[in-house]
Amino acid sequence: MNYQNRDKIDIFKSLFHGMTNVYGSYDTHTGVSFQVKKPVTDKVILNHLLGKKPYGVYLLVRDKIGAIATDFDTKNRLAPIEFVASAKHYGLDAYIERSKSKGYHVWIFFENRGVLARKARLVVHHILEEIEYPETEIFPKQDKLDRNSRFGNFINAPLFGSLVPKGRTVFLNPASFKPYSEQWTFLDSIKKAPESLLDDIIELNSITTTKDNCKTHTPSPALSNCYGLPPCALTMLSEGVEKYQRVSCFRLAVHFKRIGIPYELAEIILKWWSQKNKPVNGKRRITDWEITQQTKYAFKRNYQGYGCQTEALRAYCVPTCRINTYY
Repeated sequence: MNYQNRDKIDIFKSLFHGMTNVYGSYDTHTGVSFQVKKPVTDKVILNHLLGKKPYGVYLLVRDKIGAIATDFDTKNRLAPIEFVASAKHYGLDAYIERSKSKGYHVWIFFENRGVLARKARLVVHHILEEIEYPETEIFPKQDKLDRNSRFGNFINAPLFGSLVPKGRTVFLNPASFKPYSEQWTFLDSIKKAPESLLDDIIELNSITTTKDNCKTHTPSPALSNCYGLPPCALTMLSEGVEKYQRVSCFRLAVHFKRIGIPYELAEIILKWWSQKNKPVNGKRRITDWEITQQTKYAFKRNYQGYGCQTEALRAYCVPTCRINTYY
């Protein structure tokens, strides 16, 4: 191994490290992912960088992580840009990677070989709530490993050799959205956040998983004949919402599909609903085009969740709800 490769491997391992006895990969022809229960050696990393075999990192080690990644599975550039800007507001440096497919990964790195995953996930989820993308996947997906989750989930590491020339799995300049010309110089300059910064963000913004912010609402009698809709959905339809309009629209559309309302009618109802919304903090009301897009997403798949854990619906949850999974 030459000195140049040795330096690259050292830089790579200083950022994208996790479990050392297992890693993920995928078939470059079929895209099928799989787990490899073998040590993460320098050869594994080098083969990844040379484009011979993809490497996926299991970021979570017991209850700590050295990095956290947000997976924006969309071509929309605005989402990762908003995330980076919001993270910067809190003093966190976040970095955009073009993923191997259509979307983007946004990475945050931490000092001292790791921080508590629970704290990092709380802060990242808070940022996603703020920019109204709370459904976005976060890696790792767990706060800690236990008997039910021995490995967690892996995320494909950046700089897979065969995709780099195609402008994928590379880090982007958020100003131009073009790949940095010197990826290794860029990686070597990455700033890592201390755990104390996470503590400050959590404390100063009162970020918590408790139920203190839940309100008590009474659904409108005029909507009481909407059989099958949970109380939160009835209230949101009756009163409109102040925040998380896109998420609320998506969740309402999921409920409509679940109880058998056809797509065309669901779209009409949601456009009527949008006129009741009273956005705060100077934000505009959701547009008809955005409603159409969110409704399409909701009807595209058979979503099973009721969204009880999302901030958008949690504000309207009630203890007596028959399907409530939050209280």
